[in-house]
Amino acid sequence: MQGLIQRVSEAKVVVDGKVVGEIGHGILLLLGVEKGDDQQKADKLLHKVSGYRIFCDSEGKMNLSLKDIGGDLLVVSQFTLAADTKKGMRPSFSSAAVPVLGEELYEYFVSQAKQSLTTVQTGQFGADMTVHLVNDGPVTFRLEV
Repeated sequence: MQGLIQRVSEAKVVVDGKVVGEIGHGILLLLGVEKGDDQQKADKLLHKVSGYRIFCDSEGKMNLSLKDIGGDLLVVSQFTLAADTKKGMRPSFSSAAVPVLGEELYEYFVSQAKQSLTTVQTGQFGADMTVHLVNDGPVTFRLEV
């Protein structure tokens, strides 16, 4: 399981012209589920996402986490993160979880996040989404568990 996190001042997801998830200051998480992933890996990734110190303290150093600042989280399923791009000119998705497992772990991750964070919004699993964001920094990290 992996996630691409971006520190944002705002972000939203649009499906069929309608906003389905929207946040202010916080993290946009693009979440990729791979074969062999399970709830334990989802829990570990959530711990990393919520505790990763990417927000600035009073001295301008990245010492604060999403939990520390009470920031928002926007979770968007991102099947393409599981792509193998090492060979050729076309990505291989052989390591990606089947859609049923992907959706199950995505929903599990979101439900766990809602128990530990103040504001959690989502995209729509499997939908053709447009993601709008203002990347603060820019600050972007890839997290793997």
